Amino acid sequence: MRGALERLELTLNEKKTSLRNARRERFDFLGYTFGPHFSGRTGREYIGYSPSRKSVSQMRRSVGEHLAPGNHRPWEEVRDRLNQKLRGWEAYFELGSTARAYRAIDEYVEERVRYFLRRRHKVSTQGTRRFSMNQVYGILGVLRLQGPLSVAAS
Repeated sequence: MRGALERLELTLNEKKTSLRNARRERFDFLGYTFGPHFSGRTGREYIGYSPSRKSVSQMRRSVGEHLAPGNHRPWEEVRDRLNQKLRGWEAYFELGSTARAYRAIDEYVEERVRYFLRRRHKVSTQGTRRFSMNQVYGILGVLRLQGPLSVAAS
C-alpha cells in the first residue's frame, strides 16, 4: 500500500488508518456507517451501509441554523434554500439503508418548520392544526425525504 501511494506521491495518515472487519463491527467512512445492519421487516442481519449518526446530526444542525428565529427572509426564499439543502443531502445519501435517517430528518424538519412559522405568525398554540404535516409537506412546499405523503396520512 505504501509503495502504491508513494508512486502517486501521496502519504498515508497512520493515525486515521485502520483495518476493520465489516462482518463483525460497524465503522464510519465518508458520512456512511458500514457493517452489520438489521432488517426492520425481517429482523435478519445483513452487511450494509447507511447514513451515519453524525451525518444525520449535522444535517439537523444545519436545518436548525437555517430556521433560526433571526431568519427574516420571505417564506419562499427560506423554503427554497431548505429544500436545496435537503435535496443535496438526499442525493449524497440515496444509497444504502436510508429509511431510518430519512424519517429522523423529516420529523425534525417538520418540527422546526412548525416552530419557525409559529413564531413568525405569532401563533400561541403548538401550531399542529395550522401547520400540520400535510400543510408543511403539501401547501407550504417543503421537500419530504421519505417521499410524498400517502392518502392514509392525509
